[in-house]
Amino acid sequence: MICGIDVSSWQGDIDFAKVKAGGIDFVIIRAGYGREASQKDNCFEKYYRDAKAAGLDVGAYWYSYADSEADAILEAKAFMTVIKGKKFEYPVYLDLEEQSQFAKGKSFCDSVIKAFCTELEKNGYYAGLYCSTYYLENYVSDNVAGEFALWVAQYNDCCTYKANKYGMWQYSSDGNVNGINGNADMDYCYIDYPETIIKGGYNGYKKNSGNDKDKTKTTDEIAKEVIAGKWGNGSERKERLTAAGYDYSAIQAKVNELMQKNDTASIDKIAEEVIRGMWGNGDERKRRLIAAGYDYDKIQNRINQLMGAS
Repeated sequence: MICGIDVSSWQGDIDFAKVKAGGIDFVIIRAGYGREASQKDNCFEKYYRDAKAAGLDVGAYWYSYADSEADAILEAKAFMTVIKGKKFEYPVYLDLEEQSQFAKGKSFCDSVIKAFCTELEKNGYYAGLYCSTYYLENYVSDNVAGEFALWVAQYNDCCTYKANKYGMWQYSSDGNVNGINGNADMDYCYIDYPETIIKGGYNGYKKNSGNDKDKTKTTDEIAKEVIAGKWGNGSERKERLTAAGYDYSAIQAKVNELMQKNDTASIDKIAEEVIRGMWGNGDERKRRLIAAGYDYDKIQNRINQLMGAS
């Protein structure tokens, strides 16, 4: 079982390094909604960049208002426009939850799902469906739900959906996650989607490419190699990282983050957070600080200085 979250601009500013350090492995990001690419989620680009830089696996979803098969195809095309050029280790989902759609019955919902997800699949994406248990059971045919990666929402001690194997379960909407102010949607995943998607060549990855992403190295690890000078500079660095299958923008964002994290102002801020108990104690504190990219010794030295001054 893999722990994750799903987010949209409703969450506001997110510190994905803290999210990762808190034990979250993946994030599904709202890319937008409706039939126009201009309806992209305001935070999508930043969330994608920062989540990748933090070493999180990423998926995306598109909230649907489609009122016909043709409309669903337009929504799928808008979705693909927004996510073009990016890589996703988790499926890209249709979010079906509008009452006006369910009011039109099961056949209508089936047609929207098939039109949207098939359009994604035709273009090399690993398509999925997000829907709550009640509406899956009453407004979506079992055979249609079974065609695509299934993400079931049910806020309960267990998921009671039985008709098909589901890959993810959204089990809560009021989770408390380090790095996010306020509530967060919480998810469990039961399938190794990154393995399937990367090897299969979906969601921006190249099938069976020896140059594709080496899963043994995270964005954080590669960024540290860049800082150490192992990937060159300027255009050479970009060419080498891209050729090796890495997301250059995500790597560079992580490099910038790591370079900034250990300046004096950042160290002071984190040291104060540690003193307030926000990073735990002992080995836990050390593990979390290192995982978030901080220089543990520098932080601890600053804590000692601040505590001595008080």
